[in-house]
Amino acid sequence: MPAVSFQSVSKTYQTPKGPFQALDHVSLDIEEGEFFGLLGPNGAGKTTLISILAGLARASGGRVLVQGSDVQADYAAARRKLGVVPQELVFDPFFNVRETLRIQSGYFGVKNNEAWIDELLESLGLADKASANMRQLSGGMKRRVLVAQALVHKPPIIVLDEPTAGVDVELRQTLWHFIARLNKQGHTVLLTTHYLEEAEALCNRIAMLKGGRVVALSSTSELLKTATSNVLQLKTDAALPASLAPLARVTGRIVQLPAQDAHEIERHLAALREAGIATEDVEIRRADLEDVFLQVMAAEQGGQTV
Repeated sequence: MPAVSFQSVSKTYQTPKGPFQALDHVSLDIEEGEFFGLLGPNGAGKTTLISILAGLARASGGRVLVQGSDVQADYAAARRKLGVVPQELVFDPFFNVRETLRIQSGYFGVKNNEAWIDELLESLGLADKASANMRQLSGGMKRRVLVAQALVHKPPIIVLDEPTAGVDVELRQTLWHFIARLNKQGHTVLLTTHYLEEAEALCNRIAMLKGGRVVALSSTSELLKTATSNVLQLKTDAALPASLAPLARVTGRIVQLPAQDAHEIERHLAALREAGIATEDVEIRRADLEDVFLQVMAAEQGGQTV
């Protein structure tokens, strides 16, 4: 039995401009103990799918099962099996950190939970903030409390919706160390993130959404095999020649050009030389998940099957 099963899930919103289909018959299973990544551009349907899983939205069609429990027909059992970390910073300003976790424990009917609360506080770097009011915490610390709230009832399935958006490197490292440990202990993890290096490092399998549809679904290693084998990366202040500009991914001074083989790398370098473009820090690297993601999205934009 899968940990989570999305079965032909659709969601249509009624808007002043007419119906908008946020999800279009999404079907995928997440197996027990997986670290699963759900990727896609803004508006792809990721948060809508997670909202339906968590019971915050109702699907227009299809079913979602959590370890066999239907999220609509058997919602209480389904929610007890989930720990969800939302994108938004939502907190009660009237309680301190420890009180917040005690209240969350009570919501799930968990008694005598102090030892686990202490472990969460220590593991997430919150031990010295246990008596601090939630209003006094920085955004990053509030994010840590949200993670602790999601885990306080020891759910078998952990859902992380953009958990490291806008937080510092220390929190990211602390969070991933702890979540990876829980995953090794058997917890299933579903992650959405725009930090594709995180997904590549952590996720065993990945689904990519675009326009409410699944456009790629495979193991991380298999997805990486589909990418262009190499990327020529360099820095320059000059505009690229017309032959290279359509191929390039440019971030500030950093230019990345896909290359199938050594001959194509040499052609790119020759074009730069002929155009008289000065370059710095030229290197060749293997394609990563970001390259795959852009390739899949571009292919889907062109109507190709991925």
